[in-house]
Amino acid sequence: MNIKIERTWKKNLGAEFEKPYFKSLSSFVRNEYLSKKIFPHPKNVFRAFEECPFDDVRVVILGQDPYHGPSQAHGLCFSVPKEIKIPPSLVNIYKEIESDLGVKMPLSGDLSSWARQGVLLLNATLTVQAHNAGSHQKKGWEEFTDNAIQALSDKRENLVFLLWGAYAQNKSSLIDRSKHLILEAPHPSPLSAHRGFLGCKHFSKTNEFLLARNLGEVSWEIN
Repeated sequence: MNIKIERTWKKNLGAEFEKPYFKSLSSFVRNEYLSKKIFPHPKNVFRAFEECPFDDVRVVILGQDPYHGPSQAHGLCFSVPKEIKIPPSLVNIYKEIESDLGVKMPLSGDLSSWARQGVLLLNATLTVQAHNAGSHQKKGWEEFTDNAIQALSDKRENLVFLLWGAYAQNKSSLIDRSKHLILEAPHPSPLSAHRGFLGCKHFSKTNEFLLARNLGEVSWEIN
């Protein structure tokens, strides 16, 4: 199966595309795009991988599934195109960055600059029906993205995994804690951010870990 995905990721995940679950997933997703409104645009389904090649990953932020409102999803978890209103969870992420690092709240919700610095912004499910959250869960995407996390854990060292909320934290079993740093907090959603996401200082802790290993810090400022 000829899936268009960034070269280094294809090297590490190419075997997945020939497995029965992925063939079934591909058929399902193709039919959904033909018959319903699906997000993101097909060209952005694998954008998290395109923006952040396998060997460049330094930090992994895990989301659940794409935004399901018009024009919001563009292939990077928590991120929206710069002309779109910043979603509430991302507002709380920005609040924490401002509190933690003194970086002023940006006007744009486009996190592409993080991805280009080695922050993999990965949703567990890569597609969704419009206005129907979770509609493409348990169709095969989770097996694919779990294998991406597993490959990073097995083949890389000194990565930082930011696991926000119970769904993301359940992925910790895929990660070798002896090789990588896992930081956990409640989800930044307005429903839970006050329970410990705000004040978690994950952004400064990430940079401290990276700098201690001469890996260079991430600039969390959005220009």
